[in-house]
Amino acid sequence: MTRRSIFSILFTWLCCVAPAVAAEGGEHHALPLDAQRLSETLPLTNSMIMVWIAVGLIVLFCRIATKKMTLVPAGVQNFAEWAVESLYEFLEGLMGKHLASRTFWFFGSIFFFILTSNYLGLIPGVGTVGFNLNDAEGHKVGFLPWLRGANADINMTAAMAFSFATLWFYWAVTESGIKAFLAHIFAPKGTFKGIMLAMMVPIFLFVGVLEIISIAIRPVALTFRLFGNIYGGEQTLESLMALVPEKIAFLPALPFYFMELLVGFVQALVFTLLCAIFLKLICDHGDHAEGEHH
Repeated sequence: MTRRSIFSILFTWLCCVAPAVAAEGGEHHALPLDAQRLSETLPLTNSMIMVWIAVGLIVLFCRIATKKMTLVPAGVQNFAEWAVESLYEFLEGLMGKHLASRTFWFFGSIFFFILTSNYLGLIPGVGTVGFNLNDAEGHKVGFLPWLRGANADINMTAAMAFSFATLWFYWAVTESGIKAFLAHIFAPKGTFKGIMLAMMVPIFLFVGVLEIISIAIRPVALTFRLFGNIYGGEQTLESLMALVPEKIAFLPALPFYFMELLVGFVQALVFTLLCAIFLKLICDHGDHAEGEHH
């Protein structure tokens, strides 16, 4: 039996048969909103396992790409350099050379982590292979999947969004100074004198309060945008698979599965892009003397 045949059998089992390991009679289970604990004693959830797998794969890829580096890159090194340089040039064109070089460690990490996590969540069996939960009398009361997409857990998306919010404040203050930071939010924009200045100050103070509210809402919006798209996509695939008999359950979901591959990339890019724009807006002082290209 060839490797291709073995892979085909394994893929078919994951798509069509494996969900029945935990579902009596081929029943499909909706993915719960919250990640579920795999142990009563350890603080371990099914989404945490996927986070560790995603980080492990990224570290392994980096190790392979940098194991035997050459001046003229080839193979995995060539692909890794292309991916990193493409993202860096994109962010440099958006934020400028200084900000891009200072913050790329975060934006690069967050983009590739989200992308890897999104694609891992599409592997057949994630969210559908697990075991039934029974009560004391042996009646089924729920279903516990062994694995769950990392970004289908709102705790993960919230952690990334609020980590960025903290870094955003640090970068904004260190780039501009606390005085310029507050002036950017509250000070009148433009040149006003006399009575016009007295009239505009309270207006801009009010606008500054609205800006503070907007800034506070940003991490919440980032959290729910990523979580909603990934969780909704996984629920859609699961619902489509429940429409037909188990043996052909993958057919209705197949077109949407390939669309989710695009969604996984787009959501990683959108999260990174929005974070970069938020940072650029607070650090932009109106001059482009660096010769930035947009």
